[in-house]
Order: sequence, then structure tokens, then C-alpha cells
Amino acid sequence: MDLQTIKEERQKWMKWKNIAPLREALDTLACGTWHVQLGDVVKIGGEGIDAKSVKEVAKLMMPWRKGPFEVFGTYIDSEWKSNIKYNLLRPHFNLKDKRVADIGCNNGYYLFRMLEDNPKSLVGFDPSPLYKTQFDFINHFVQSKIVYELLGVEHLEFYEEKFDTIFCLGVLYHRSDPVAMLKSLYKGLDHEGEVILDTFYIDGDEDMCLCPKSSYSKIPNIYFVPTIGALKNWCLRAGFSSFEVLETSTTSSDEQRKTEWIEGQSLEDFLDLEDASKTLEGYPAPKRVYVKLIKDKK
Repeated sequence: MDLQTIKEERQKWMKWKNIAPLREALDTLACGTWHVQLGDVVKIGGEGIDAKSVKEVAKLMMPWRKGPFEVFGTYIDSEWKSNIKYNLLRPHFNLKDKRVADIGCNNGYYLFRMLEDNPKSLVGFDPSPLYKTQFDFINHFVQSKIVYELLGVEHLEFYEEKFDTIFCLGVLYHRSDPVAMLKSLYKGLDHEGEVILDTFYIDGDEDMCLCPKSSYSKIPNIYFVPTIGALKNWCLRAGFSSFEVLETSTTSSDEQRKTEWIEGQSLEDFLDLEDASKTLEGYPAPKRVYVKLIKDKK
């Protein structure tokens, strides 16, 4: 697979009629050196820039799914409080001097948080020109060396470097062949590498999975929601030698909700109005399992 050709073709996406005006707005932002605080809220502050113009550019880039960010006094209250997930996982990894990838990185919130660990390199994979533009907006001020590729998980095994740690958070259930995707993650790792994986699951002791008829929580591209036992089997079939459950959680309105920074609906619109333990379709409401997968030394 000629990744360089794919990269060049996808750069043309940045000229789409809905993206080009956002790129032009980015070009109007002043350059300089500002203060960056990496915490639950990724904060950027300082002087020498028109805060009103910054807010206007940020608004153009809606919807903001991941965050939160605060940019020169503008609080970008994203749909997801991504700090909740990050803080849940933080005790389970150490990225110092490691080559790290984030698959489905969205606007890069987790990548910016990972800068605190001083990894050797950080690469985000996401084929969305809107999320890439949001990343470029934040990184215009952070001025990090994070690399953002307009690529998907299917390109990972062909990428020019292998990784010590790969994060894959909230992607697996969007793939119609989950085992094939897990194999791609496996092939993207260096020897003894690890994957931090997050996906939906259903309760149950049997090795089985839910196959939604047409949608799950009003999301059409959810193909399989496994029990933890079935998920483990998928991971072992993909070649991983170790499967460790780190945490489980139930998605709540504290973590995902409507804000002025998104368009459309959010979690409260996806659940049964009379029974929040069920989706609108009558399936079990979303629960997440977080696991660590290890690739053996060869």
C-alpha cells in the first residue's frame, strides 16, 4: 500500500467547500508564544491576540466532540468531558520515551494530554478533515510536534514506524470486522507493545455479542457489542497474548451531553425516556470496558 500517495490525496480533502473556509480562518490567526496548561482542561492563554476573533474561529469549527479546551478565555465545552476517560486510564500507562499512536484521535485532546508524559513521539490517526482542522487550531497555539495523519486503522500496519503504545478508544464497535481491526492494531505494534482499548460491552457470562438491527443509541454504524468474554476471544484470535480488564463504566450525562458547542443530539436523546437503562431501540444502555492488550516478544 502506497501510503504517501494516500496522504497526498487526502490532503486535497482540506480544500472541500465546507473545510476550505475553516482553513482560511486559521490562516488569519496571529503567531506567537503563549502559555499552555495541560490538565483536565487544555488551557491556552497570554497576550497579543484578539480573543474575540479566536472565539469566532472556534465557533466556525463546530461541532466539538472531544475536550474541553480553554483558548484565550473561550471555554470550549465539548460534548464529551474527555478528561473523565483520560483520568480513568491514566494510572494504567507510562508513555515516557515511547512511540505512541492514537487511533481515531478526533481533535487530539488525548494527544495533547499525553504531552505531559514526554513520549518519544505522538501520532494521531483520523480521516476527518474537520477534526484535523480543530487539531490544527489548538496546535497553532500549543506548537507541539504531534503528527496528525488523515489515515485510518487499516493503514496502521503499513505506516513507516511501529509503536510501543497504541490507544484505540471508541473505534472498535464502528468496524464491521472487529477481529480484522484488532489484527491491524497488532501489526502496528513493535515487539512487546501494548494497546489500550475502549469499546462498548454488554453484561453476560457467555461468549456472545449484540448485533443491532439498524442502529444502537441512534448510531447506525454500530455493528457488534460483545460480552467481555467474547471481546477477549476476539483479541486472542487477533494474536494478542495478554488481555487485562482495566476498568468498566456506564456512560452518563456527566460525561456526554448537549452543549452550545455541538450540533444535534447527545446521550439524553439516545436513551429510553422512561428507562435510562435502555437505548431508544430497547437494547442495554451503553457501557464501556477498558482493556490492555500485550503483543509478545518475537
